[in-house]
Amino acid sequence: MSIESLYHSFLQYSSIQTDTRKLKPGDLFFALKGDRFNGNEFAVAALKAGASFVVVDEFIPGADKEKQIMVDNVLETLQDLAKFHRQQFKIPFIAITGSNGKTTTKELIHAVLSSAFKTYTTEGNLNNQIGIPLTLLKVKRDAEMAVVEMGANHLREIAAYCTYTLPTHGLITNCGKAHLEGFGSVEGVRKGKGELFDFLRENQGTAFIMSDYDYLKDMSRGISKVITYGTQDAGITGKIKRNEPFLQVQITGGMKNIEIRTKLVGEYNLPNILAAVCVGNNFGITEDKIKSAIENYEPSNSRSQLIADGSNRIILDAYNANPTSMKAAIENFAHLQADNKILILGAMAELGPGSAKEHEEIIELIKLYPWKEVALVGGDFLTVSSPFKKFENADAAANWLNEQKFANSYFLIKGSRSMQMEKVLGRISLN
Repeated sequence: MSIESLYHSFLQYSSIQTDTRKLKPGDLFFALKGDRFNGNEFAVAALKAGASFVVVDEFIPGADKEKQIMVDNVLETLQDLAKFHRQQFKIPFIAITGSNGKTTTKELIHAVLSSAFKTYTTEGNLNNQIGIPLTLLKVKRDAEMAVVEMGANHLREIAAYCTYTLPTHGLITNCGKAHLEGFGSVEGVRKGKGELFDFLRENQGTAFIMSDYDYLKDMSRGISKVITYGTQDAGITGKIKRNEPFLQVQITGGMKNIEIRTKLVGEYNLPNILAAVCVGNNFGITEDKIKSAIENYEPSNSRSQLIADGSNRIILDAYNANPTSMKAAIENFAHLQADNKILILGAMAELGPGSAKEHEEIIELIKLYPWKEVALVGGDFLTVSSPFKKFENADAAANWLNEQKFANSYFLIKGSRSMQMEKVLGRISLN
């Protein structure tokens, strides 16, 4: 079946599902394959659940032949369909990638753009080879803007996403020590993330860059239009006015001098906020709407959340971690004016051969500041020497916490997603 014919079917049903547990009657079911699963094996179940058609790359005996759409590769077909759908729009598609802060930046930009335009964006962190095409296919005909998050852990990944996302605008939050196992080095990270700028350069696109980062200036050279934000010497400038407990930002240049009182914690969120201000300003959104949209945004999914738990206060930033984000979170926490500060840190994943050294450097950073307690959990935190408490996993750390009955304390909980550090949250005593 041609993509055009498949697209005609898609327009009739307009809902795609890859998981039979979530399938609704009338959905198109794409039988994706993975290392540990074969979606073709669920095609019959999908039809019984009411799927209008199943897109498969293996013939399924026992399934209605008229409802099987046979293709060479289901994933490639999903991506081709997403590209065809994307090509029907003449609106800005803003792609966002980076080592840290891309999901928060995406959410803030979506909030700002939605204050004036019908805007679609990536749900959660569906930012990979499956999530991105599904995101594109959820963009409806009434769209005026689209914001697409792109994650990557190896070279040529962002370049591949661009072939079907076709971004008109792009933003790289930063390039730090993340996914070094796949990228090999910080230079590899810059090259991989820079594939977004390569696409914009070749297709007369627009880049938004944080001008404080010289490497982003270098990476964006040759792009037809570059719009800057930062703390100085940029189109939009701003500074931190207060960081106790929530971040307050003063816009100092490029638009009306406004103060934005966010519900985010951490000075490291300043670039994310300035990016949203910059994008909103570029698309003509008023200062009042930009301010209101950012102030009303509440973080979720364990990202820079401040939680009150009895007499305790908790910064939950446990969605992910790498050396760059871990260092920023620890330093921000150390500088907060608070007593009885407790660090509960999960190990960092996907760092390759240098993982132990990166964990050692985090331990040396921790030693520079006074803490009430430090608990290190799992991974290479267990393999390197330190004077701090160590636990095999988040469950063990949670059990220890439950015994302590901490009160009037301030916690930072952070770690890579694989460590599931949010498990310790329920064990902090309600005192």
